Amino acid sequence: MVNEFLARLGTLLTVIGIGLLILFGASYMANTPDFRYFFLGLISMFVGWRFLKRKAPPPPAGRFSTLRKLFAKPKKKQEGKKE
Repeated sequence: MVNEFLARLGTLLTVIGIGLLILFGASYMANTPDFRYFFLGLISMFVGWRFLKRKAPPPPAGRFSTLRKLFAKPKKKQEGKKE
């Protein structure tokens, strides 16, 4: 429950950080750069990324399993093996 909340919070902080960096870019293009947007955006993205990394990786979906079976290379038998 807590990991799911932190992952969602991490996503939110990352999106907010991207928005702040876009605002900084706009202020820079208007020749009035506001570095608060830049630093807050970087901090927000870093904290959000750290929260996202705590989340467990998703289980494999099994997509394309039929294609993998069709194009799988056959295993070679070991020759010279005596029983």
